[in-house]
Amino acid sequence: MNGVAMATFTINTENNITAHAGLPAGADESQSFSNQKELAKLATDWPASRLVDTWNSFAGVAPFDDLKPVKKFTSRKGAVARIWKAVERLSPGVAQAAEPVAPAKGTAKKSPTKSKRRDTARVGAKRAANVAHEGSKKAEVLDLMRRSKGATLAEIMKLTGWQAHTVRGFVSGTLIKKLGLKVESFRSEENERTYRVK
Repeated sequence: MNGVAMATFTINTENNITAHAGLPAGADESQSFSNQKELAKLATDWPASRLVDTWNSFAGVAPFDDLKPVKKFTSRKGAVARIWKAVERLSPGVAQAAEPVAPAKGTAKKSPTKSKRRDTARVGAKRAANVAHEGSKKAEVLDLMRRSKGATLAEIMKLTGWQAHTVRGFVSGTLIKKLGLKVESFRSEENERTYRVK
């Protein structure tokens, strides 16, 4: 893949997929894959519900906010292709290779003065966003998410009074994009969406 080392992915019984530089020690090769073909082979014995559960574990979760949950797939092949597209985002080499995109036709060029002013505004906004004032909702949510077991979506909603989509937006927009924090998203033992700051 253009000289980029391929990642190895593992999937556990809760359908959490993790990217690795190579096959981790002690990992079961029957639950690992490096490309769409290997994922398809691995998924041949899966019930259709596991394909749906695997897709839905990505859908709506940072940084996969653009993916929508499904109730079923029309075909196993289509399900594997869609899941693989999402899995590819977990590999840093793939994300970097996909970045250069040609600008859309007909877009107007911005004058240098406007773009400079806009960049300066962004830097100021970023500095302001980096401050989590003690007692603020941001600070309270971060404290919850820094626990070893993380914080469930329900716990964050109860603490803040926010709706689920607001919490997801806060995690992806504020914590990941603005603050640059590494946030792990997974399902807890009770199958609840859980976030943890690494």
